[in-house]
Amino acid sequence: MPLSGKHLLGIADLTVTDIRLILNTARSFREISSRPVKKVPTLRGRTIVNLFFEPSTRTRSSFEIAAKRLSADSLNFSVSVSSVTKGETLIDTGKNLLAMNPDILIVRHVAAGAPHLLARHLPGCSVINAGDGMHEHPTQALLDALTIEDHKKRFEDLKVAVVGDILHSRVARSNVLLLTKMGADVWVCGPPTLLPVAFDQYGVHVTWYMREALQDADVIMMLRTQRERQQEVFYPSVKEYFELYGLDKGKLQWAKPDVIVMHPGPINRGVEIDPDVADGVQSVILEQVTNGVAVRMAVLYLILGATEEGTR
Repeated sequence: MPLSGKHLLGIADLTVTDIRLILNTARSFREISSRPVKKVPTLRGRTIVNLFFEPSTRTRSSFEIAAKRLSADSLNFSVSVSSVTKGETLIDTGKNLLAMNPDILIVRHVAAGAPHLLARHLPGCSVINAGDGMHEHPTQALLDALTIEDHKKRFEDLKVAVVGDILHSRVARSNVLLLTKMGADVWVCGPPTLLPVAFDQYGVHVTWYMREALQDADVIMMLRTQRERQQEVFYPSVKEYFELYGLDKGKLQWAKPDVIVMHPGPINRGVEIDPDVADGVQSVILEQVTNGVAVRMAVLYLILGATEEGTR
């Protein structure tokens, strides 16, 4: 069964059926990563291009490993040694890559909407959004959902607290869209300067007070302060930020005893999360990384499956 579309540009475009399909497919693929030979011939002969205009460790490596475990050929496009440095436009770069007949372009870009632009101008292949500006990061939300459901067995009525730099976070936006769609009770929390205006329109609770967000929470998702996207000062000092919005063992006591602690990475230890909590028994941060490979395997497989079914 394929996805309902040929691209993955955002969570907003996915139906609940699509989300369920991706999560269930990811579970079936997860077993491959535990085999002595971690490869199946599912996508043999397919070509996947990683087109990353921003730095990435987890997402880029995860997509590359996912492609290789499905036996696809993958190309990592390095912007620093490409014609982009000579003034070539995004669309021209995409068209030149398309002329080499790839099956999927995986795009990360500093500008919101860049993957959508390529999807409109490159009808010959599928596009996956690996993070566009402050807009969305759909595969991160999907792997987070898989991790949550593994531990909690449901989404309905779970209290999920998302804490940190909400304003600049594409992870927060994608998670809010997915978790509310699946029936979770989502709370977002951060300094007033790092909370978007009217964010409650997404059906979430918005608070400045960490205790209110964490009280009886089933899931805590911590976000880093994205200093590379900040053009002004949003809080007085790192020390004050940690005292008010950093997760330590004391604040963790406000949540339910079986709470799980998540973080999309990279972690700034001692800024948004205490090392003892990041490495503690309630942390599932490394499980998120493991699930990222399975989810991205599922997305690659299902998108190409949609192509085979003629949904282009």
